[in-house]
Amino acid sequence: MNATSTTTMKRLLIIFFTLFIVTSCTKEFDEMNVDPNNPTALSPQYLLPYAIEYSIDRSWGGRTRFERLNLDGAMLWMQYLTRNIYSNEGDNYGLSVAFYNNNWKSLFNDGLVNFQRIVTLSQPGGKFQNANYEGIALVMRSWVFSLLTDLYGPIPYSEALKGTADTPVYSPSYDSMDKVYAGLLADLKTANEKLDTKGPAVSGDILYNGDILKWKKFANSLRLRLANRQAAKKSAESRAIMAEILADPTKYPIFTSNADNASLKCTEVLSSNNELYLVMINDSRTDWNVSKTLVDKLTELSDPRLAVYAQPNKDGKYLGHANGLPDAVATTYLGVSSNIGTYFIQKTSPEVVMTYAELNLILAEAALDGDISGSAQTYFEKGMTASFDQYGLKMTDAYLKTVGAVTKEKLMEQKWIALFGQGLESWTEYRRTGLPVLPAKDPRAVFENDGVLPTRLPYPTSEASLNEANYQKGIELVGGKNDTKSKLWWAEK
Repeated sequence: MNATSTTTMKRLLIIFFTLFIVTSCTKEFDEMNVDPNNPTALSPQYLLPYAIEYSIDRSWGGRTRFERLNLDGAMLWMQYLTRNIYSNEGDNYGLSVAFYNNNWKSLFNDGLVNFQRIVTLSQPGGKFQNANYEGIALVMRSWVFSLLTDLYGPIPYSEALKGTADTPVYSPSYDSMDKVYAGLLADLKTANEKLDTKGPAVSGDILYNGDILKWKKFANSLRLRLANRQAAKKSAESRAIMAEILADPTKYPIFTSNADNASLKCTEVLSSNNELYLVMINDSRTDWNVSKTLVDKLTELSDPRLAVYAQPNKDGKYLGHANGLPDAVATTYLGVSSNIGTYFIQKTSPEVVMTYAELNLILAEAALDGDISGSAQTYFEKGMTASFDQYGLKMTDAYLKTVGAVTKEKLMEQKWIALFGQGLESWTEYRRTGLPVLPAKDPRAVFENDGVLPTRLPYPTSEASLNEANYQKGIELVGGKNDTKSKLWWAEK
């Protein structure tokens, strides 16, 4: 699909989806936002781009103040960015109710509900039977569910999307994270089997433009991500999954270059612009600078990615300031600290879900831990090289020598660097491993949450009112408190 047809598709989508919303039931996700009379009139080609765009936009930026999941949450907590004003909006570990309420609602309603509709419509016996639509929707449904469980912990999963079943479930139970992961890993394997490069064509695919082989690569690469993430808790199962995938690249293809990266190609059309552009350029927000932590580390390594991740200040230097500074101090850095790099704030800047660089660093960790065969050092260097290549940079022997031999600490530090922009993934990896080691807090900083970097998002208030009994069980599963300090299942420390 060319750019013109993609734009036309999105405009038609907006018209169709608006009409759909008018005739639909618009309650909380528990009621599935579906007209029970005939919700399937909208075909997968219109549901797919809407669901893909809204889900990835949520993970990448989010334009609405007080609910910018990545920009006012994970990108600050992982010290990629820092605030020069409104430090109480995420940088000091404070969260608004809208932050955890509305992201939950959107990921379920805009993402999961629509991916489930596509599965229902396109599966055998469905109104628009098409195995490739079904496979794509399974991959995206798995990814969004993985976001939700990694954000909140135990979540409604096995019953979450049964609001239109023959026996509808409006108060879904909460599943433990290990059960959610088991389901996602199984669904990704099924998706790979459903996806057929010789099968029927699909329309409305704004992620891979209908390239089914790339969808298969994404499914299996994502499966490796989740298997590695749970490896410390389910070693034998994770090793078996990794061995199965890596032993048969024909049946289970994975990313082989940056051309396979799962990233949303944003457009010149306002509604489909990159979210960071919309916030920082279109909305003229100058509230963020690059964190001192990031600048110092990349400067120490003589890492050329610094010039991509940050802009030089008015004096031509790359400088950042500490996280968590109160406004009276932080505002003094407005014209001193570097802004985020221009690469990330163009209308058409990609919104990234998973990369070839990340995949290689996952495999490096798996090799280092003995979960797969192969050289951890080779995967490590391939991961760094792929990250450089992602931004048009050339890896040098000098840089590889500076970094040196792979260790768990170096590996997770390089993963943190490579995941710039993907704050949610970096935050999850930090909560899982405790790495990279972040610097001591600036003595001028003032943090909420007893100074504890958030470990999860609280369940939304809507769950307490609409799904109270199961909500209480969810709290029990996460340790008895609906707070931002409880460690999640995959935490290794």
